Amino acid sequence: MIENIDISLVNWSRAQFALTAMYHWLFVPLTLGLSFILAFMETLYVRTGNHEWKRITQFWMKLFGINFAIGVATGIILEFEFGTNWSNYSWFVGDIFGAPLAIEGIMAFFLESTFIAVMFFGWDKVSKKFHLLSTWLVAFGANLSALWILVANAWMQHPVGMSFNPETARNEMLNFWDVFLSPVAVNKFLHTISSGFILASIFVIGISAWFLLKKRELMLAKRSVIVAAVFGLIVSVFNVLTGDGSARLIAKVQPMKFAAFEALYEGKENAGLVAFGIIGDNEISDGVNQKKVKYKIEIPNLLSYLAFHDPDVFVPGINDLIKGNKKYAIISASEKIERGKYAREVLKQYKIAKKDNNIELADSLASIFNNQKFLDEHFQYFGYAFINDTDTLIPSIPTVFYSFHIMVILGFYFILFFILVLVLLYKANIANMKGFLRLAVISIPLPYLASMFGWVVAEVGRQPWVIQDLLPTVAAVSQINTSAVQLTFWLFAALFSALLIAEIFIMIKQIKIGPKEGGK
Repeated sequence: MIENIDISLVNWSRAQFALTAMYHWLFVPLTLGLSFILAFMETLYVRTGNHEWKRITQFWMKLFGINFAIGVATGIILEFEFGTNWSNYSWFVGDIFGAPLAIEGIMAFFLESTFIAVMFFGWDKVSKKFHLLSTWLVAFGANLSALWILVANAWMQHPVGMSFNPETARNEMLNFWDVFLSPVAVNKFLHTISSGFILASIFVIGISAWFLLKKRELMLAKRSVIVAAVFGLIVSVFNVLTGDGSARLIAKVQPMKFAAFEALYEGKENAGLVAFGIIGDNEISDGVNQKKVKYKIEIPNLLSYLAFHDPDVFVPGINDLIKGNKKYAIISASEKIERGKYAREVLKQYKIAKKDNNIELADSLASIFNNQKFLDEHFQYFGYAFINDTDTLIPSIPTVFYSFHIMVILGFYFILFFILVLVLLYKANIANMKGFLRLAVISIPLPYLASMFGWVVAEVGRQPWVIQDLLPTVAAVSQINTSAVQLTFWLFAALFSALLIAEIFIMIKQIKIGPKEGGK
């Protein structure tokens, strides 16, 4: 492990990875949701024989293809960065983290890439039913690809199903099903893909609203709005339910992140939920830098209920997690650091014994890593051995607080939006509702923002950890030249920006051209 850590290298490596991930995620959610909307539309075509549905499907499929191609390019670069920028991380957990990524490449991406050719170029070359099957398989393949990546990410948030091998100083997978079916993994997958479904639904409604405003393609627009609004309402309600499940899991396995959601410094029973708040200036209390909520609207007892389904339960705050709380059996950060240092020292002594060929001592020390008490009381805090300042265990409170609350507000806005769409479709001629149509168009960026804020909450909220409690970010980076990371950061920033601008221009051009005539 690393003794001399270049913080500049860490920060630039984090910035580069964040840049790549955020650009990549601009393309992925639309792929996840639009693939299923395409499958629904083509199913209607096959069942009814109405060629208008084929024409509608082909139009949205064109936009899907543009987005898919650019998303693949950014995703490949993202995976390479694990080896180039985060080699210590890859060494420490590569046996576990690499497995889902390998499965994603072998199974999901293979399925997706095999049938996408049939989906795009197989019209009138294969039977209707086989083409429809190909479209459904692309949809499942795209979301199956997301499943394995999200399983890997969820393991970083809550490492399970593994054992530590002192011989190699690596974590190795002990039980694949514990990793794959971890409640954190299952919930993360469902919440993330449903957010992609929401994004695609609003994208389709927004583009359709533009056609209605321009008095073009009225049949395509109205039918597309119906499919997207029904799908969107169902998945938006589901997204709120999975979000609630995610919050409860985070309260259990990442309490510091949960406290950051609400800028909660002092834990309390009957904790209230901040519906709206503004973070005040930095202040120091009992030696801890605090950014508390200065102005807020709070719903009494709701935070305790959401976290534990009991309004009377104690919710630990940031100070409880840093200083400890004997009443609620919360270990202080300094105690965790001492326990982590002990685990690291045992590993260090084992390596020395092996080097000195002291087999008896080496075997004795190795056996400690199979002792459940040692694992529970010491090794689970292994990463704390790298922590020198307990303040670094607190993530950026304003960033997490505002990101979380904006995401939640937008989540409820989407439900109201889809309900409004369906009400207008039922009770009025939506083509004449210019105010609503403009609202639909300007709402297109909102699910992108909500999705990005969700990832900010997930990733910034768990800092300083790459792997929760086991490996901090400062110990995960590759020992490379900082200037090399800076150079590639700006190169990637330029490249990804160019790709994004190109996609937007191509998308706009294709939307203005509209669907092909005929649909035969």
